[in-house]
Amino acid sequence: MSRIGKMPIPLPTGVEMNVSSSNMVKVKGPKGELMQQVDPDIDVCIEAGEIILKRPTDQKRHRSMHGLYRSLIHNMVLGVSEGFIIELEVVGVGFRAINTGQLLELTLGFSHPVMFYVPDEVKVSTSQEKGKNPIIRMESFDKQLIGQIAAKIRSFRKPEPYKGKGIRYVGEVLRRKAGKAAAKA
Repeated sequence: MSRIGKMPIPLPTGVEMNVSSSNMVKVKGPKGELMQQVDPDIDVCIEAGEIILKRPTDQKRHRSMHGLYRSLIHNMVLGVSEGFIIELEVVGVGFRAINTGQLLELTLGFSHPVMFYVPDEVKVSTSQEKGKNPIIRMESFDKQLIGQIAAKIRSFRKPEPYKGKGIRYVGEVLRRKAGKAAAKA
């Protein structure tokens, strides 16, 4: 039995969920509304304030979908009730991050600034304290979307292993390499 799939999802107060006949799950809460199409083989039901997913057989396909859809629905419920936050750190001399509304302007050592428009579902803010690296803070109720946006921003200048310059997640540990001088000695 799937350990993840069989765990019930508690439905917090203020969060509504309904399942249509075509297995379209809609979750609505104080932060927003999300929808997810669930495979017709997986049965989604609400019992005593908890969401329970059931699978018809123990086939590998059904087992994998059972855990997948349970995780997706759990993330939807968490998102509309609490929300998700991702913080990125811009490391490098002269590297900057400034936002004007939803437009993010990144100065990353290229000949031009990188302009990136963040979708309206994601709230973005930047902070710069003297002596510290600029921080890009993103908040959203959609975990999938905020993760994609963070990965896209990080891809503009991935952290490199020699000096550690680039965009990284706050708290990300980077494996550093020794340069050529260390190899000669």
